[in-house]
Amino acid sequence: MTLWNSDDELFAHIRKELFTAVLGDVLDKMGLLHQFLPPTIRALRPDMLLVGRAMPVLEADFFAEKIEGSSPLSAQPFGLMFRALDDLRPHEVYVATGGSPRYALWGELMSTRAMHLKAAGAVLDGYSRDTHGILRLNFPTFSYGSYGQDQGARGKVVDFRVPVEIAGIPIHPGDILVGDVDGVVVVPRRAEDEAIRRALEKVRTENKVRQAIIDGMSTVEAFTRFGVM
Repeated sequence: MTLWNSDDELFAHIRKELFTAVLGDVLDKMGLLHQFLPPTIRALRPDMLLVGRAMPVLEADFFAEKIEGSSPLSAQPFGLMFRALDDLRPHEVYVATGGSPRYALWGELMSTRAMHLKAAGAVLDGYSRDTHGILRLNFPTFSYGSYGQDQGARGKVVDFRVPVEIAGIPIHPGDILVGDVDGVVVVPRRAEDEAIRRALEKVRTENKVRQAIIDGMSTVEAFTRFGVM
């Protein structure tokens, strides 16, 4: 039986009870062993929490802001970046990958627009900038860290709402992303109902284990009795 009827309810459950480590544990048990993004992608501030559905964005390196080439994108500053940003929907996460880490993929004005669209956050396979501004906005942003160099003359968005990979981890449009101080985990859409249900069960059992240990139970006995640790 499903415990939620909408993404609003689903994400409320995740925010209230779950965290990346328990989701990763459950996905391991389901045979999905490679769902954490690399630890180089981390929250700009440790208390940031990200929960939403992926809107993947494909970047590519360029070597001038405008050039004459075979593709019309070559002459278009930032490529499709503004279209991708404006296409964000409520609860979606802007997920950018594909270029080299020579420039920032996200900044304060992008965060401002994303917040207006009720997006959930940004996950960047690269750097972000305008860090003070993003922190003032408290917009959940996960990146390699802060680096001020602009992508304008160095990179363009060449497509969006397409499947991408980050370090070999597939991310499809609509997959759930959860991020906290321990990293970012990808919950594939096809597995989300089972994964979230099992994660809720696990964390509720872990709460019982925690109390048992506080009350003096040994870890051996706790694991034998509850089956989690």
